[in-house]
Amino acid sequence: MKRGFYTLMSAQFFSSLADQALFVAAVELIKGSGGAEWQRAALVPIFALFYVILAPWLGAFADAFPKRNVMLASNAIKVVGCLTMLMGVHPLMAYAIVGLGAAAYSPAKYGILTELLPASQLVKANGWIEGLTIASIILGILLGGQLVGHAISDRLLSVDFPILETGIDTAPEAAIFVLIFIYMLAAWFNTRIPLTGVEMRPMPKNPLELVPDFWTCNSRLWRDKLGQISLATTTLFWGVSGNLRYIILAWSAAALGYSTTQASSLGGVVAIGTAVGAVIASVRMRLDTATQVLPLGIVMGVLVVMMIFIHNVWVAAPFLILMGGIGGYLVVPMNALLQHRGHNLMGAGRSIAVQNFNEQACILGLGAFYSLSTGLGLSSFGAITAFGSVVAVCMWLIMRWHQVNCVRNREEIEHLLLLARHDNVHG
Repeated sequence: MKRGFYTLMSAQFFSSLADQALFVAAVELIKGSGGAEWQRAALVPIFALFYVILAPWLGAFADAFPKRNVMLASNAIKVVGCLTMLMGVHPLMAYAIVGLGAAAYSPAKYGILTELLPASQLVKANGWIEGLTIASIILGILLGGQLVGHAISDRLLSVDFPILETGIDTAPEAAIFVLIFIYMLAAWFNTRIPLTGVEMRPMPKNPLELVPDFWTCNSRLWRDKLGQISLATTTLFWGVSGNLRYIILAWSAAALGYSTTQASSLGGVVAIGTAVGAVIASVRMRLDTATQVLPLGIVMGVLVVMMIFIHNVWVAAPFLILMGGIGGYLVVPMNALLQHRGHNLMGAGRSIAVQNFNEQACILGLGAFYSLSTGLGLSSFGAITAFGSVVAVCMWLIMRWHQVNCVRNREEIEHLLLLARHDNVHG
């Protein structure tokens, strides 16, 4: 791997670390102010809002400027979101601003992989970057839980600035203040990523011209016989993974009686399993064999439903590791295959923007479904059962879709797999 890849991973690590910790702090901020449970659950879909709304422009923006600069600006937007939260703006609105920064960050982060590395290293690179992202999720959730806990928050709140009145009076606010500096560290790493020398694609003078271009790219990926399956699978996976962060907090409170600080450790346990699964997949899987992992998506949905039967932490921990491992093993090869097809069809930035639009739309949709379920009075266990059942059924439909494609379009799929195998070996 090139040196720039490791600098990219460092920037991604700290930015993701702060994202995860901020989610825990925002949950506790809403809880402390007396907000309803549906508001806490709504943090997940609200984070995805700008991914969906700005999807036609994000990929083109990432392709129009050096991607390290785009990532730097994105981290600055996240800092603004933290500051607005501290100034008293409702956490849902402020968290949406952080989501705007994340939406701009993602196409640049993944798009630069295809600029730094050949196709033969994409699966390995995805394994490492997803593994490191999962590591940041583990530590970020744990960090957020600890920052809002009494042991650390009491010390942070005891710090007195004689001249400056910060207005920070609660544990979640103190946590958010600390996280601003982590975002700034991530921004510094962004400045150290080398320029790749790839020619920029200027944005059109009329931004509205990008809307039909985006939908053309979106349609192109959905029509591609391998692109559509990998896109559908990663879309569903991230829809589940994104909402699982809050679902585990809600389940831990209902099944184990855990506080936010205690429950945050179980979120880290899931991420441990995902990291292990991602690394194993990066070693064992190839682009041309990626579709072999599709049945694991059904298993993942079933395991989500089975959570409601667990009431012992010693059973919960290995169970959550297994669930995370299956997810990690599923997403890495499918994500690499999607990047490969997207790069061939339309270019890295636009491809990642299409991917983000679909994945974040799924997060928004599934999050709204779960939030609405709890808002209408369904218990945590009932909402989790409905959520997992929908996931299992959707994944079964995707697997059947691929099987039908293999029968009706066998020659086309064989050609695409041969291309993937060639690029995997010679890229």
